[in-house]
Amino acid sequence: MRHTSIINTHPSVVTLIGDIGTDINGDVVVLDETLITIESKRLQAEYNTKQYQRDRVYPTIEEQLDYIYHNGIEAWKVDVIKPIKDAYPK
Repeated sequence: MRHTSIINTHPSVVTLIGDIGTDINGDVVVLDETLITIESKRLQAEYNTKQYQRDRVYPTIEEQLDYIYHNGIEAWKVDVIKPIKDAYPK
């Protein structure tokens, strides 16, 4: 996440090795730690708010289509999709 924070806050950085960023000419870019820290916290907060998306695991497309074929779309919504969404709400 730190690398993403550096890239997001220092657009002139084109190469990043460890914590040393260089610009298009190969010159070292002075990094502003305050900006990097703020951006890292913002990215972490964004990541945390989307935990439900990572927790929701649906059956494979093949399994879902097979369920729809045998039981219909309404049953698929109620039996397959709704329980997962209820278990991991937004």
